[in-house]
Amino acid sequence: MTNTTTRSGFSWTYLIAALVSLIGLADAIYLTVQHITGASLRCTVISGCSEVLSSPYAQAGPVPLAAVGAAAYFVVFSLAILAAFGYPLVRLWLKILLGIMFLTTLWLLYLQAFVIHHFCQYCLLSAAVTITLTLIVFLSNLPKRLCDWCG
Repeated sequence: MTNTTTRSGFSWTYLIAALVSLIGLADAIYLTVQHITGASLRCTVISGCSEVLSSPYAQAGPVPLAAVGAAAYFVVFSLAILAAFGYPLVRLWLKILLGIMFLTTLWLLYLQAFVIHHFCQYCLLSAAVTITLTLIVFLSNLPKRLCDWCG
């Protein structure tokens, strides 16, 4: 994926990342509201949402993990918008945050697969969004770097 930056410094790649982060934000807000209200979730694709979301791993102390995810997606959205308009330092912070989110996603997928033995479709959507965002941002300059390296 090439980072398509216009002459005015606008980057479409980071705008796409911002839009993708809104999917994760909506998913995380939905899960947070469900957790706070105590409503049960309907899993329509796979079963296991209740087991995953009622496990001790669904909270960080008193805070629902989905609320932490919602905050992270909001920050990703904000940083991606700033990066799209050419703020270079923000791109570093975005990469750091996405790196942390990616590693957390791998840990949560491990927990679902090998500890809880159930998967939550909403959690899998969040994982897919985080992996997609990581690929978009970290690979955005890859072709340019490879070309520079080749000579």
